[in-house]
Amino acid sequence: MIYLDHAASAPLRISARDAWVAAASEVGNASSVHGSGQAARRLLEDAREAVARRLGCEPIEVVFTGGGTESINLALKGLWWARAAGRDAVVLPDGEHHATLDTVSWLGTRGAVVRPVGLDAVGRIDPVSFAEALGDGPPAALATALVVNNEVGTVQDAAALSTAAAAAGVPLHLDAVGAVGHVPVSFAQWRGGASGSAGLVALSLSGHKFGAPVGTGALVVSRHAALAPLLHGGGQQRGLRSGTPDVAGAAALAAALGEASDDLESEGARLRALADRLVAGIRAAIPAAELLGDPVGRVPGNVHVLFPGAAGESMLFLLDQAGISVSIGSACQAGVAEPSHVVLALGRDERAARSVLRMTLGATSTDADVDAVLAALPEAYARASGSRTADRS
Repeated sequence: MIYLDHAASAPLRISARDAWVAAASEVGNASSVHGSGQAARRLLEDAREAVARRLGCEPIEVVFTGGGTESINLALKGLWWARAAGRDAVVLPDGEHHATLDTVSWLGTRGAVVRPVGLDAVGRIDPVSFAEALGDGPPAALATALVVNNEVGTVQDAAALSTAAAAAGVPLHLDAVGAVGHVPVSFAQWRGGASGSAGLVALSLSGHKFGAPVGTGALVVSRHAALAPLLHGGGQQRGLRSGTPDVAGAAALAAALGEASDDLESEGARLRALADRLVAGIRAAIPAAELLGDPVGRVPGNVHVLFPGAAGESMLFLLDQAGISVSIGSACQAGVAEPSHVVLALGRDERAARSVLRMTLGATSTDADVDAVLAALPEAYARASGSRTADRS
């Protein structure tokens, strides 16, 4: 099987597996005061410090969670519940991940008013438009934005978005699930000179996107942020995420993040070269195909292509039969036959939004994988472009 869906979930790194097994082999609750408990506590805090070094934040600002969706929910709901009186707006760019969209929709049933921000034709958030939305009326309760679009791979100017939020006096959450382990991330640099509870105050990540186990993640929360917890009980992790800490998961997350960070430059260059060859081969074989997203400012390894007249769902199944795993959008929407909301946000029509494939390369990807995909794509396109699904409007 050729796996080109690394953006959905990356293979488990050996370093993360070994760190998990080693930590899980030790007995002790990190909240206990006896020797075994304190040994577990040391493992937990070592992992927290390691993660903080890689993300450019203070260890106390790292809150371990069960993954990206939990981190996003904690950030958005926590900021909303802790908002000042009279602040009811949420600044929300188009094309966000469904973990964000669905959370904000839920907040809307409780009084939140969305101030949308459009994307340009390559999926970029205009910092000027973002700033205008922040200042459109009374100060917003919060703002949120993806660092890397999870479908088309466009990388946003996180520092500019944070600067705009700080200037408007609005707390900002950045969804860095698709960025951490793939592009440089620095909470402190992006926060810049912001002080207090405005500007960048929260940043979410998910371990399985860069080779840690599924079920691991973290939310970086500024020590100055006003954030209400979702869970109550033991008061662990500054009271923001009560419950017995997953020491083994934290250790595995730290190990995977360390390895991904060390390889960031070399692996990024390798994946960009593979992606460029894949794109060139697609264009040569299928001239009508179009790369979506920013052609330059994109996360390494992301190839998101519009195949005019062909149903992306049909192409996915045909490639799967050929032993090639790709995606038609976010894995969190798997099995739901609907047009890509991200492609619609780029200004494309519904037909185009049903005619895309996302191919994402990662640590296991090789030149042989690219060759196999290029060999299988023309037939898959020819068959899919004649399907009835492609003709739906």
